[in-house]
Amino acid sequence: MIAAKNISVNKVSISKVSELDFDNIPFGKAFTDHMFVADYKDGAWSDFRIEPFAHFSIHPANIAWHYGQAIFEGMKATKSTEGIPMLFRPEMHGKRINKSAVRMCMPEFPEDIFGEALYELVKLEQNWIPKKEGSALYIRPYMVAMDEFIGVQVAKSYKFIIFCCPVGPYYSKSLKLKAETEYIRAAKGGTGFAKAAGNYGGSLYPTELAKNEGYDQILWLDAKEFKYAQEVGTMNIFFVIDNKVITPAIDDGTILEGITRDSLIKILIEKGHHIEERPISIEEIMEAGHNGKLQEVFGAGTAAVVANVKEIGYQNDNIRLNPDNYQIAPMLKDTINGIRSNRLKDPFGWTVKVV
Repeated sequence: MIAAKNISVNKVSISKVSELDFDNIPFGKAFTDHMFVADYKDGAWSDFRIEPFAHFSIHPANIAWHYGQAIFEGMKATKSTEGIPMLFRPEMHGKRINKSAVRMCMPEFPEDIFGEALYELVKLEQNWIPKKEGSALYIRPYMVAMDEFIGVQVAKSYKFIIFCCPVGPYYSKSLKLKAETEYIRAAKGGTGFAKAAGNYGGSLYPTELAKNEGYDQILWLDAKEFKYAQEVGTMNIFFVIDNKVITPAIDDGTILEGITRDSLIKILIEKGHHIEERPISIEEIMEAGHNGKLQEVFGAGTAAVVANVKEIGYQNDNIRLNPDNYQIAPMLKDTINGIRSNRLKDPFGWTVKVV
């Protein structure tokens, strides 16, 4: 058990949880009663607090709005079959947000305080956690610059916030992907590995164009040759070809180091599957699709967990798959959900009980 040694808590007098319809939860639109907040000033983090969820007062010259110093994480809390709140690999999220912070020239947040804040906030908001497997309490930690100044320079003040949203499944259907050949998400040397707000802002326009063509998301290709698969707009990506599970390697810094991605790889290895982390070209993918060797395509991310792909479009070519025949993707999704709910044994020590 983590003691709240560093965090002050100001609770609401009456919770809003009774107003939530747990059978119809909109993703990202319902918010819990409290949030965690900390401030960075004079070179140090201070004033760690949990307070009622509320608006902030922001100066029009807030430097983050103008120059993009903003990073975030996405994670989930669930309930075990015994009703105990559970966090999933929280320490990995603490490390990843600090890796993003370093890349965006922002101060790292103390990982011990990060863990304590998550624990205390989820403990306080546990009545907001949906009981239905596949639903969860989505947790959004983020950091933004707070200087009131117009000028391209590193800010000296920041806020670190964590708030929570009860959510249902992110995707309700299998996805159609468009392999993008004009716009890029990330290039070597850029910010592709970081969860920086600008990465997502830059993806919106080409994603909307793809949706107008009947696709759901973009399969991003490399920025140099438009040849190698990187990731999908909201997820890492996996391909099953000839019984081998292949996912793009993350060693060039263009791909987000997904925690769900890492978890799936470890599950696959533990269950004896052949897994390859390597560059995979769109030509290899399309050829495997046409000759019947492409058995499954699925995305992996905190929000989606595992999302099946039923179609990939590349230039004037399309391949279609039948997710009803998938075996590996549903096994992985069931395993992750089972570990998160304590329905299945956790051989990796990933879950943290909030008691």
